[in-house]
Amino acid sequence: MTDLKALADEHLAKAKSDKNGRSAHLFLHDGPLRQAVIALSEGARLEEHAAPPAASLQVLAGRVRITADGGDIEVGEGGVTRIPHERHGVTALSDAVVVLTTVTGVELP
Repeated sequence: MTDLKALADEHLAKAKSDKNGRSAHLFLHDGPLRQAVIALSEGARLEEHAAPPAASLQVLAGRVRITADGGDIEVGEGGVTRIPHERHGVTALSDAVVVLTTVTGVELP
């Protein structure tokens, strides 16, 4: 079993000392399912990138903004949202830790 609180604390500390303000760790990999903890210091960004076939973002701490052509989505601590099926970026509006859940290698109907 993974202790998400311990991972969040560890990676937020790493993000705060990283020159890009980021730290991530893949903690679950089961076939097409992947889960990663991602920590971002305030203002840090994950630049625009393609979306996997299915994904969600759960905020464990802080607040983030997902930016996409279809509109921005702000998610705060305790919130969870579907990742848009389009190119998108993520910006930390405060120090933040998220769990990214993705399903890869499958076709959407």
